[in-house]
Amino acid sequence: MLVEPNTPLQSYNSFGISAKALKLVRVHTEADVYAVVADETLRSQPKFVLGGGSNIVLTGDVKPLVLKVEIKGMRLVEETDKAWVVEAAAGEKWHDLVAWTLDNDWPGLENMALIPGSVGASPVQNIGAYGVELQDRFHSLDAVDLTTGQTFSLNAAQCAFGYRDSVFKHESSGPNGLGLAGKALITRVRFLLRKDWKPVLGYLDLERKMAETGISNPTAQQIFEWVCAIRKAKLPDPAVIGNAGSFFKNPTVTQDQCDDIIAREPKVVHYLLDDGRIKLAAGWLIDACGWKGKTVGNAGVYEKQALVLVNVGGKEHPCTGGEVMTLARAIQTSVYERFGIRLEPEPGVV
Repeated sequence: MLVEPNTPLQSYNSFGISAKALKLVRVHTEADVYAVVADETLRSQPKFVLGGGSNIVLTGDVKPLVLKVEIKGMRLVEETDKAWVVEAAAGEKWHDLVAWTLDNDWPGLENMALIPGSVGASPVQNIGAYGVELQDRFHSLDAVDLTTGQTFSLNAAQCAFGYRDSVFKHESSGPNGLGLAGKALITRVRFLLRKDWKPVLGYLDLERKMAETGISNPTAQQIFEWVCAIRKAKLPDPAVIGNAGSFFKNPTVTQDQCDDIIAREPKVVHYLLDDGRIKLAAGWLIDACGWKGKTVGNAGVYEKQALVLVNVGGKEHPCTGGEVMTLARAIQTSVYERFGIRLEPEPGVV
């Protein structure tokens, strides 16, 4: 185990914000985590688990010990008459896992293609896109307790998944009275991919693809290609323009609240959820408030998708975390003043 002092983090966060870790340990295997916990000096230090860095805003140098997860590996764990169970190490890129499963004819993750970030971060955020969330395909995960060094496993119920939420996002009292933020490091995640697969096509962008191609019953591979094309057309590549993907959660409202907004804004984009509530498109709300292309310092709103905040200064003159959050708060204020809706950021602020 090597403790790296004053490690630059600009290339380890997708916004490209310039900051450093005062101390960083690269986690290549579970043994590296055990070594951290066994070290008398490191054991008691606050810790920050860093995966792909695609869902964070760094507002300064990171003082807690940074555990950079770089564990690799993907495998088929089990096959039954009804499903495949596949496992991926936490340091694998999420999109690589999606592509690998489809290459092996194991469908189910295709709607979540091109979501940035690592496999280990996927259950923390309960990532999702185009009608599918991680919890819909989740089997179980392994993690290491950062206090005791013990390995443990969690099923879906124990992860307490919610919309872009899980037990790993709560420090003390999560949805089930248990908080694991900063207390555990996810090492491996398993997914249950059913053999009675059916396409999930309930989103407007996918319906447009069906109309354009004339394909009404697409394969998983075709949906994968459609989702990749849609995301590339709407969202900036973090390697080119720094960003953290969708910056705000899509808010949910009651039918009465939605009816009230529709009466004032007939074109508001909305989706009916299974529980009867309505999900509003946060990007539409932000766009309606005129934020596309606006900037605060070197932080801006992406001109093609108002839901994405970007680093307009590039690598040479990167935005600061403060500029990003100032812009985010201004957007929240204007959306609330116009629609009475409070937008909640998706990325964690460090």
